[in-house]
Amino acid sequence: MSISSLVPLRLRISGMGLLLVLGVLMTSSSNGEGNAPAIALPDDFRATSVHLGSWFVPEGGASGFHDVYANAEAVEGYRKTGKFPDGSVLVKELRAHEAGNYTTGAGVAHATDGIKQWFVMVKDSQNRNAGDPRWGEGWGWGLFKTDDPTKNVVTDYKADCLGCHVPAKANDWIYVEGYPTLTRP
Repeated sequence: MSISSLVPLRLRISGMGLLLVLGVLMTSSSNGEGNAPAIALPDDFRATSVHLGSWFVPEGGASGFHDVYANAEAVEGYRKTGKFPDGSVLVKELRAHEAGNYTTGAGVAHATDGIKQWFVMVKDSQNRNAGDPRWGEGWGWGLFKTDDPTKNVVTDYKADCLGCHVPAKANDWIYVEGYPTLTRP
């Protein structure tokens, strides 16, 4: 599948956002079911993306800081239309946390270098990858573990991903209320 068939002509891509999108698309590989690409964790996304916001989950398997990033074109498109444009790439990095006593208070939590995993979503409102169980509801869905950050372990987005996103269905499956960067100050 060519890059031009994945990114609509009307999508303005420039600067670092282009590099991020191209990084995702060029590192894609066939999944053996036609030409549908795999979703890739973008290289150095913390330096080349926009930080949308963070969530903190104090307990449970998903505990820690959830830092969410997107390519600049995703932010620009969302601010203009209230929707993520095709080619938008969102990355959520889940980090472990520790609590300590600081001048700001006792028991203050902070993120550590202990990355638990990454989630990646790529917007595809045209459903170009129908038939690939990692693509649906207008998105490509990815989960990457620290033991092999090049391998998307999602096998079926409905079973592996969608359950956590059901409360955000009305917002295109994204918890936009946690991302102040999507609104202008």
